[in-house]
Amino acid sequence: MPLSIYHDADGLPRIILSEPSGSSAEVLLYGGQVVSWKNERREELLFMSSKAVWKPRKAIRGGISVCFPQFGNLGLLEKHGFARNRLWSLDSDPSPLPPVNNQSSVDLILKSSEDDLKTWPRSFELRLRISLSPRKLTLIPRVRNTDSKAFSFTVALCNYLSVSDISEVRVEGLETLDYFDNLMHRERFTEQADAITFDAEIDRVYLSTPRKIAIIDHEKKRTFVLRKDGMPDAVVWNPWDKKTKAPKDLGDEDYKTMICVDSAAIEFPIVLKPFEEWKGHQELSTVSSSYCSGQLDPRKVLYGFQ
Repeated sequence: MPLSIYHDADGLPRIILSEPSGSSAEVLLYGGQVVSWKNERREELLFMSSKAVWKPRKAIRGGISVCFPQFGNLGLLEKHGFARNRLWSLDSDPSPLPPVNNQSSVDLILKSSEDDLKTWPRSFELRLRISLSPRKLTLIPRVRNTDSKAFSFTVALCNYLSVSDISEVRVEGLETLDYFDNLMHRERFTEQADAITFDAEIDRVYLSTPRKIAIIDHEKKRTFVLRKDGMPDAVVWNPWDKKTKAPKDLGDEDYKTMICVDSAAIEFPIVLKPFEEWKGHQELSTVSSSYCSGQLDPRKVLYGFQ
């Protein structure tokens, strides 16, 4: 059964994914952005800003967005690149991935436009597969060089996760790692804490991170497990109270119920020769939990924390 494209009041075309257990996800063609992911109890798992701007050429604050071909301000392009501000299309030929024909997956594609070639003169195809399964949301981004010359890029999947209270959240799996502190002019430090907790603004790029990271929400007794491949770095961001008042598309109290933990390739840009393709993989899942300490135990992640 083919996927249906809906037009809501904001006028942005969206695709609704569903699976038999009752979970769902909503994906915009604008930006190829996931703007909703609900579990089987219809609880929203992604954060969307209370002041998000739902108009083209503006990035939509929240959900899961694709930062390409530039992360942040690390280049001459607009912040986080242009992919999140463009209208994507359904991809009818996701080769070499096998095609899907169900209500729980969608393939999207963004190709370089004439306008984009003026600011970033490299011809490319950016593909994204989004797949929904019980308690799990998987994104597979791919970049193919369709140019006659090699090019490099940085990329990230920016995950805005919904939490009960940011002061009750901890992130595990990044201890002892080096990171760039964007609040200290990207100075490099080494993480000394056993886990990342939040009592002030944080904006860091953790380097050469493990493939698995846990985001533990004590109040909701829920853990997000982020598994990733092909994106060795991880960004952790929360603007806290002062910074949250600066962006017009973020509510004053929004920082309390959100955490960004991104899969990324930032420190070492990806280089593609003509006709080469890069592929990343991200899997977000949820498990019931009360506490997690030390290095992640795969058995606990898979079967729940005692």
